[in-house]
Amino acid sequence: MNTVEHVIADTLKIDESSVTGELEYQSVHEWDSLAHVALMVALEREYGVSIDDDLTIELRSVEAIREFIGGGTVEREARPESTVHRGLEGVAFDHTSITRIDGAEGVLEYRGYSIHDLARNATFEEVAYLLINGELPDADELNVFEKELRAQRELPAPVLDLVRSLAHAHPVEALRTCVSALGAYGQPRSPGVDESYAQARDAGIALVAKIPMIVAAHHAFRSGREPLVPAEDSSYAEAFLTVLLGERPSPAAVRFLNKGFIVHADHSSNASAFTARIAIGSRSSMTAAVTAAIATFAGSVHGGAAERAALLVDEVGTPENAETYVAQRFGRGEPVMGFGHRVYRTEDPRVRHLRETVVELSEERGDRSGLEILDAVARAMRPYSRHGVAPNVDLYAGLAYRLLGLPDDLAVALFVVGRTAGWVAQGLEQHANNVLIRPLLDYTGPRARVYPGAAE
Repeated sequence: MNTVEHVIADTLKIDESSVTGELEYQSVHEWDSLAHVALMVALEREYGVSIDDDLTIELRSVEAIREFIGGGTVEREARPESTVHRGLEGVAFDHTSITRIDGAEGVLEYRGYSIHDLARNATFEEVAYLLINGELPDADELNVFEKELRAQRELPAPVLDLVRSLAHAHPVEALRTCVSALGAYGQPRSPGVDESYAQARDAGIALVAKIPMIVAAHHAFRSGREPLVPAEDSSYAEAFLTVLLGERPSPAAVRFLNKGFIVHADHSSNASAFTARIAIGSRSSMTAAVTAAIATFAGSVHGGAAERAALLVDEVGTPENAETYVAQRFGRGEPVMGFGHRVYRTEDPRVRHLRETVVELSEERGDRSGLEILDAVARAMRPYSRHGVAPNVDLYAGLAYRLLGLPDDLAVALFVVGRTAGWVAQGLEQHANNVLIRPLLDYTGPRARVYPGAAE
C-alpha cells in the first residue's frame, strides 16, 4: 500500500518531497478544485475508505488527510453563519511579496524597498524591473530591460489608426479601448491553449512600453498634431513627454514624471489590481487583465478621483478661502477631494514626493498660486487628518499636470502609465501560483416562490 504522501504527489503530479504538513488545498496551482476531487477518489481507491461531501471539504490539508487515513477522526468545526465583509474590507485573499503597506504608520515598500528611497534615487525603469522580476537590476540587466522597453514602444499601425479615430474620446476611454485592441496583435496562441508565464511576462513588458505611447499619441491627435518619434536613447519618462507635449521636455518635467510613475507604480490589492488578478485567475491573457484593470481604475472612487482632485484649486480659489471651503464641505457631508484613503490612517507616504515636484515646477514657471492653495487646504484639514482623513496621492498630482500644461482629463491616464508595471507584477504573481478567485454572496432574497399559473 502506498504512503499518503505518494498518493497525494502522484494525483497532483508534484514531487513527493514537496508533500509536507504545510501543503494545503489551493496552496499550489496543481491542487485546484478538480485535482482535489481526483485526490479524494484516489484516497478512496487506495485505502478502501468512503469520503462524503462534508469530508471532501474537511480534507483540505496534508495533515488532515494523514490524520484521516491513519485512523483518526477529522475534527469538523461547527460552521458558523456566514459573515459578510462588505467590499472585502480586512480580508486577505492571498499572499504577496510585491508591495507592503502599513496604513497606520504610513509605510509603503516595493519588494522591501522604501518608496522614499526609490522615489528619490531610482529610475522608473529600475522600479518596473524590480516589481516584475523581484529584485533591483544590476547595470547589465537594466541595460537589457531598457532596450526591451524601447524596442516595444512602436504601436501596431491598426492600433495607431484606432487611437486617431478616438481623438474625440476621453483619454482613459480611448486608452482602455486601444489596450484591448493590442490583444489582437500580440503573440499568436493556439486555440484552447492558455498563455504561459513567459508569454504573460512578454505581453506585460510590451504593455508597460506601449501604454504611454497610446496616451501620448491620443493627446497629440486631439491637439491637432502628429505624434513625434522620441529619440532612441531617451528614457521612459522623456520619451513619453516628447510624444505627449510635441517637444523636448524640461529636466524638471522629466524628473516629475519619473518620480510620479514610481509612486504610482503599485499599491497592493487595490480594486484594479484585484481585478487584474481575477482575470488572470480565470486564465485570461495579460492584455485582457490590464484592460479590465484600466476599466476598474477609471471609476470615480478609484483612479478617477485624481481628475476630480485637480479641480480643488479652482473650487477654493485663494488660500484665504481654504478654511471656509473645508467647513462648508463638511457641513454638507461632502468629501474634500485629495484627502482620505481606504488603507492609510495617516498621510499617504507618496504625497511628499509629489509635493516636492510641484514646488520645483511652480518655481520653474514662476507661479506658486496653486501650490499655496493646496497647502492652505492641507492646513485646514489638519483637525480631520488626526482621524484618518489625511492628504492622499491625488492632492498634488493634478496641479503638477497643469503646471506641465496638460488638461485635467489626462490625470487618470497618466496614473495608469505608472500603474501598469504594478498590474503586470500582480498578474505574474497570480499566474505563478494560480487559483480561480471565486468569493460568495450571502443570499438574502425571497425563496421557493411559485411562478404564477405553474402547475401545482
